[in-house]
Amino acid sequence: MEEINAITEKIIGSAYAVSNTLGSGFLEKVYENALFIEIVRCNLLVMKQQPLQVLYHGEVVGEYFADLMVENKVVVELKAVKELTEIHQAQLMNYLVACNKQCGLLINFGKPRVEIKRMLNGY
Repeated sequence: MEEINAITEKIIGSAYAVSNTLGSGFLEKVYENALFIEIVRCNLLVMKQQPLQVLYHGEVVGEYFADLMVENKVVVELKAVKELTEIHQAQLMNYLVACNKQCGLLINFGKPRVEIKRMLNGY
């Protein structure tokens, strides 16, 4: 868990850097690209639009694309909305469960101050 904490700390710092530089009002893709650059600058392995399979009883029933996957451990889901809702949180949790990842960050750049929720999958 220490490793995941260190990774999420760097991602969160990167999100604040992006927010402080760009502010709010851009499309989600702009924030995805900027956050990618910041995370790379932290010497972390990050992939954009990483395909993840959704399994049901061991069979692939769908695929979704994580906005960012960091160190193949942390799923980062980005939003640029006025308000994060329970639906956004449920979406991230479903992704974590479906692809068997332990930690995810839901980051919203749609407000004047970036909003970040860290979620853990208890398996």
